[in-house]
Amino acid sequence: MKKRVVFMGSADFSSIIMESLISDDRFEVVALFTQPDKPVGRKQIMTPPDTAVCAKRFNIPTFQPSKVSEHAEDIKSMKPDFIVVAAYGQILKEDILNIAPCINLHTSFLPKNRGAAALQTHILENDDYAGVTAIWMDRGLDTGDILGTVFFRPQGCTKFNCLLKHLGYQAANLTKSVILDFGAIKPLKQINADASYAKKLTKEDGLVDFSSAKKAYKKFLAYYPWPGIYIESGLKIKEALFNEFSSSNKPGEILEISEEYITVGFLTGSLKLLKVQAPSKNEVSALEYIRGKRLGIGDILV
Repeated sequence: MKKRVVFMGSADFSSIIMESLISDDRFEVVALFTQPDKPVGRKQIMTPPDTAVCAKRFNIPTFQPSKVSEHAEDIKSMKPDFIVVAAYGQILKEDILNIAPCINLHTSFLPKNRGAAALQTHILENDDYAGVTAIWMDRGLDTGDILGTVFFRPQGCTKFNCLLKHLGYQAANLTKSVILDFGAIKPLKQINADASYAKKLTKEDGLVDFSSAKKAYKKFLAYYPWPGIYIESGLKIKEALFNEFSSSNKPGEILEISEEYITVGFLTGSLKLLKVQAPSKNEVSALEYIRGKRLGIGDILV
């Protein structure tokens, strides 16, 4: 008999999990609850969440309330066996938590990095492994009992958006196994004394200086594509590559120029910059930028 699932989520990470459930005959996604459409880009075009776009392709009934708590009776009438929550962005109250087991997929090894920016914080901390934890939700912020965990050593692209997509596929498999084996799982209580919290990001978090190439590069990976990183002048570093993290340099000095990138020194280490964007300007190659500023090797970037 198919497991009836009400899904709650908004991001691309959530879409991967939801589509995996939809495509599996053992599950029936009876509804999606996601965030309202939001204005995006300079033209502020109203744009639906990734999950809403996905649900439309599969004709899944979609609800976009600003307060999901107001729809508790609607959810109850759907008679779900489980409620699956992934990057939804709303807190569930007891009237929903009591309808069916609510399984939340969180991109950290709970209780480490509870909160909104778990994966970004994980990247900044330079951990060797990434992973997802499935918990049985309670009223707290990511405090529910642990139902399962999957982890792996990241290979290839380690930018936030790439890593998050990979975690989505891992989370999809974990979600299925937790639902199918739910009756046999012995939930594990989190040790609150070991908990840490990952605060919600703001644009200001993307500010970097020229003290440490390693710290700047970790921020670039963690904050790609949003909020991105920028230096005090407002120049955004849109694309960067690891060079080395041990040399001593004048902060911001241009050390090398090639057709593909420029190498810029930090007090410790250096990075290859491929693309930049000046305030109120379009994104350009780093080479085009320094040519426009008439800068060369030995000059300071800003």
